[in-house]
Amino acid sequence: MTLTRIAMLSLAAIALGLGIAQFTPSSNVLGVLTQAVVYAIFASGVGVLLRQNGLVSFGHALFFGASGYGMGVVMALDWMPAELAMPVVLLAIGLFAFTIGLIIVRVPGIAFGMLTLAIGQMVYLLASRARGLTGGADGMSINWPSTLFGFPQAALLKPATLFLIAWVVMVLVTLALHCILRTRFGTITEAVRDNEERARFIGITTTLPRAAVYALSAMVTGVAGMLSSLNSGFVSPESLHWSVSGITLVMVVVGGIKRSTGPIVGAMVYILLKDLLGDYATYSMAILGTALIAVIVFSPHGIVGALEQLRIRLRYGPATERKVV
Repeated sequence: MTLTRIAMLSLAAIALGLGIAQFTPSSNVLGVLTQAVVYAIFASGVGVLLRQNGLVSFGHALFFGASGYGMGVVMALDWMPAELAMPVVLLAIGLFAFTIGLIIVRVPGIAFGMLTLAIGQMVYLLASRARGLTGGADGMSINWPSTLFGFPQAALLKPATLFLIAWVVMVLVTLALHCILRTRFGTITEAVRDNEERARFIGITTTLPRAAVYALSAMVTGVAGMLSSLNSGFVSPESLHWSVSGITLVMVVVGGIKRSTGPIVGAMVYILLKDLLGDYATYSMAILGTALIAVIVFSPHGIVGALEQLRIRLRYGPATERKVV
């Protein structure tokens, strides 16, 4: 895909977001859509780790919640302006993830997932018990300033404006990931993922790029956490719990891991379907579980993979089969 086409698709996506914000009169619907977009960014972070490293993380909620807590602590202690605190918190998350990544990415398969689960739950317990700093199990309010980047807080927190901000950030994050993974870095990480031993044999240092992907994934997840804290003005230990990571992983699987848009589609479908099933809350998890099983059995590449296969069949005929890469 050429850069011109990528730019055109990005502009079209932003225009679509503008249309949704403009023609959706219900604040409640916009609130649900904003939540869906936030989780789409979160799922993109989990998806890039799975796609580039082939590793499943059960502890990515650590970075989702840490982003909100980081902003809350900085704002409470008045260390720096919010505009500066945002990139500083994200860089701190990236540095922390890279540091621990240098150790844990050496561990293969399910052991990696268990390590991320252990680290995430450790931070969850620390946040739950550090009542003086984080508010403990009650969580903490984030004292966002009255103006942010020159705009009044009241204007930014309007449902349509907040949705549009989250949507534009989602488009920019997706574009940035696409551009980064088109470089030599993306090629190296794919080579390491496919055959780490052969990559070492031809002179590639495998630990650094794998740790860098883990850090990139963490920073994307941190962006989602920051938007969530701006949306709610609140953060609690529940945002650090492993179950949040598990739900997001479901979104990635449902949407498909082979395309960058897969986690986004999966998150949108999951959040919107969950909202539509609100009247059947008792059975919602059973219905969602059945849908997940159906996707895994009948479309291992997720919704986006199924749509890609359908497009190919419509274009080249039913006899044509092509593997989704």
